[in-house]
Amino acid sequence: MKNSGTPKHTAPKIIPRAAHNVSRNEISKSALKVLYRLNKAGYQAFLVGGCVRDAMLELHPKDFDVATDATPEEVRALFGNCRLIGRRFRLAHVRFGREIIEVATFRAAANHSDDDHAHDDEGRIVRDNVYGGIEADVWRRDFTCNALYYNIADFSIWDYTGGVRDVERRHLVLIGDPDKRLREDPVRMLRAVRFAAKLNFTIDETVAKAIEQDRPLLANVPAARLFDEFLKLFEAGFAEKTFDLLREYKLFAELFPATDQELNADPSFLDFVRAALRNTDRRVKAGKSVTPMFLIGVFFWAPTKKLAAIKRSEEKMSESQSLSLASYELSAQQQRRIAIPRRFTAPMREMLALQPRFTQTHGKRAMKLLEHRRFRAAYDFMELLAEVGQFDADKAEFWTNIQNQSAEERAASFEISTHPQGKRRRRRRRPRPKTSSS
Repeated sequence: MKNSGTPKHTAPKIIPRAAHNVSRNEISKSALKVLYRLNKAGYQAFLVGGCVRDAMLELHPKDFDVATDATPEEVRALFGNCRLIGRRFRLAHVRFGREIIEVATFRAAANHSDDDHAHDDEGRIVRDNVYGGIEADVWRRDFTCNALYYNIADFSIWDYTGGVRDVERRHLVLIGDPDKRLREDPVRMLRAVRFAAKLNFTIDETVAKAIEQDRPLLANVPAARLFDEFLKLFEAGFAEKTFDLLREYKLFAELFPATDQELNADPSFLDFVRAALRNTDRRVKAGKSVTPMFLIGVFFWAPTKKLAAIKRSEEKMSESQSLSLASYELSAQQQRRIAIPRRFTAPMREMLALQPRFTQTHGKRAMKLLEHRRFRAAYDFMELLAEVGQFDADKAEFWTNIQNQSAEERAASFEISTHPQGKRRRRRRRPRPKTSSS
């Protein structure tokens, strides 16, 4: 009854340890300590959510969430290394060095007028501090694959929603009425895409229809929260596939409207974006760092160039100046959808404004580009443009080679003379004639 809204049956299907593949070897020692201590104190203690799902898929989970019937205050009483956080829903964080095990009390259905629970006009949950039992908690989770409970008492898995079957067939299904669940939290649309990309799951048709109907509700999500979701979508190693799904379900236009417009108008821009996304995925898989600044610059490139050309036609300015001004205006417009911190937009504007300078390969000003604080990011950006045939390949090779040359070799490459200029003779001043005093 997973799509019926209110469950008619709350008895779980219990899969014993011998019938599933989730091993304690895949669970961190810190999470096991929390589970065992809660259980020993007489509380129910379950691993829940993505860690159970990923263990079933043999994806080696890294984050572990615990669900229990102990209240946050009771959890804190058991663990000296615990602190309580959260306003919408109180959580206990138990810290073991750098690792944090999040412990949540079972949530109730919140159907009573005196519950500490509230929705906004569109149905979005804005406050949710209602405790209950596991039978109610399961129906508050989003997808069936995230509603599996691993019981530390006997190492069984409790499945109320058919999540085990959906994991096995790699199907992403919302619990309850899809439209209602997306209205409660429109970010679930983005989570559906993210899980589908990461897990290679198919989004259920009922979920797809609800997304088509409810995607404008993303405009009601705080812009700062959407930036956090942007990071999760594009920095997890599945950026290109995530991008494809966002466009398939017309969600990308809700996040980056100016970019989406240019993607539809210019196939070469789409090629460039894809090259950047593949590069991002390669870096993540290689354990290299990625910065949102770079990918935001990629998304802004075509609309920035278009707006910069308009500005140059209206008043006299250099190409670099027009790119800087255009990217500034686009960044300001983007804040209405996704609140991108200035620590990312400021260097992004510099990176885009430097692109015209790569066309110059002679003289001191060209050599000065190597000293710019954004040179490396701007160079990587230019290399991607060259990769898709949108920048001169010979000049790209020039800037690649120049970085490995000695000072003398660089000067020769930039055609700068290293011979010292003849010194200018200083003119000797004649001494003033002495005047006799009378």
